[in-house]
Amino acid sequence: MDEDRARAGFAEFVRAENAASTRFAYLLTGDRHHAEDLVQVALARVAIRWERLDDPGAYLRRVLYTQAASWWRRRRARPPEQLDGFVPERPAGPEDDTDLRVVLRAALARLTVRQRAVLVLRYYEDRTEAETAELLGCRVGTVKSQTRHALGRLRALAPELAELVGPAPQEVTR
Repeated sequence: MDEDRARAGFAEFVRAENAASTRFAYLLTGDRHHAEDLVQVALARVAIRWERLDDPGAYLRRVLYTQAASWWRRRRARPPEQLDGFVPERPAGPEDDTDLRVVLRAALARLTVRQRAVLVLRYYEDRTEAETAELLGCRVGTVKSQTRHALGRLRALAPELAELVGPAPQEVTR
């Protein structure tokens, strides 16, 4: 009976998280097929620990991030892949701007995996610095510095994103 309830709970979790986790994985990897594979690996790991997890969504994102980082390290020797233009879509909203999305996608692809993960968690998933740090297994200060570096790099790579990214912070002189 408990096993049936656990299976039903996991099946419901997969239905609820599949689209969001695939988008997250795609934004981390920039490759549709690898993102789908990454989600399958992560869900398999969640399934193994399902009954022991307090927050399966957090664990899923952590596995996605660590597996993407491992994949990124292994592929350094290969030439980078180009984004194929496919992103698992979220429901359209009034803020959709295709040109902006294309520029943003290309700029995100040029960030490191950690920078991409921090920006996706902080601004796409609207996580706090503390939640992002917990999901990535690092300190809040690391999240802050990675966010600052990533936003600076986005400003340099794609000046047309200035409105989205915001102005560069002013230097504090003492």
